Amino acid sequence: MFNRILIVCTGNICRSPMAEGLLKRECSTRFISSAGLHVIEGLAADPLAIETMAEFGIDISQHVARRLRHKDAVSADLIMVMETEQKREIERVFPEVRGKVFRFAEPNGVDVLDPYRKSKPFFSATLKLLAENAASWTTKLEPSNTRT
Repeated sequence: MFNRILIVCTGNICRSPMAEGLLKRECSTRFISSAGLHVIEGLAADPLAIETMAEFGIDISQHVARRLRHKDAVSADLIMVMETEQKREIERVFPEVRGKVFRFAEPNGVDVLDPYRKSKPFFSATLKLLAENAASWTTKLEPSNTRT
């Protein structure tokens, strides 16, 4: 059972907080958090990420960026990353987590590109891709939420 889910991106101010917000809404019985590989600790979520998520009905305005730490990686039951290279980096730095690191958009077979310093439409497209894949993960994590 995946009770502790960790979502990781680069800076923990765009993609991972957006994905965290999506999964928290759908998987309320799980502990879901996010972190970044190359983070300036304490930054707020990107203003466009906050705005885009608010339009989707999710508030990430209180998010604070944090760096991925060993204890977080090993205690997670499932680690979701945005890009194949992030998966490789985590498995290189924390080899004991191999087998529990997956791309968030693995159901679609793609990486989630970083919207940082991009346009509002890019953030909206990122949210759309994250939402599609969050729905796929939700059916696996919360089978009772499966829609027929």
